[in-house]
This record gives sequence, C-alpha cells and structure tokens, in this order.
Amino acid sequence: MSESVYKIVELVGTSTESWERAAAAAIELAGKSLRDLRIAEVSSLDMQLKDGQVEAYRAKVKVSFKYESA
Repeated sequence: MSESVYKIVELVGTSTESWERAAAAAIELAGKSLRDLRIAEVSSLDMQLKDGQVEAYRAKVKVSFKYESA
C-alpha cells in the first residue's frame, strides 16, 4: 500500500434554502478548482438573521483532497 498525504481546507457555504444546500454549495464550488476531493465534514451550522427572520443558512465544511507534490 502506498502512502498518501491529504490537505484539509475549511469552507463556508451559504443558502437561502437549507443547511444541506449550503454545505452542498461549498462542495460544488470547491470541486471546480480542487481535484480528488475525498472527505467533507460539516463542522458547524449557523444562520444569518435579518429583522428576526432567517436570511441565510451557513455551513462550515472541512474538505480534504489528495496532496500532489510538484
């Protein structure tokens, strides 16, 4: 078995619909510039409020991808 190294980045996705959609938005955008995504972990959820109403759902997501040396 070969050894591998993975890098972890933290992203915040937002959505006016749901936390699930906020997390998915972060992963979808990350997948456009990062290759070989492996694991995504939702580390926290919160909401942006305006006038006592939910304006947006936010999901903080840790994403790992395989590190490629130069």
